[in-house]
Amino acid sequence: MMDPIVAQKTPIQVELEPGEYWWCACGRSKSQPFCDGSHDGTGITPVRMEIAEKSSVYLCGCKYTATPPFCDGAHQLID
Repeated sequence: MMDPIVAQKTPIQVELEPGEYWWCACGRSKSQPFCDGSHDGTGITPVRMEIAEKSSVYLCGCKYTATPPFCDGAHQLID
């Protein structure tokens, strides 16, 4: 399995409507923070998330969070 690529070193704030979303865990997606299928062949799979009501959330941009898909501050530890 390949290591994820850091898409950005800050969380990504998004306003989401209720529904199903797939967070990019590999960092290769061109539509960050969401999956576009670029993970094929990496051994990394996207993380499914279900939003019950309209919400503002902070999704991990560095891809090293311990609480995927949400930011836990891991980006502060990346050089």
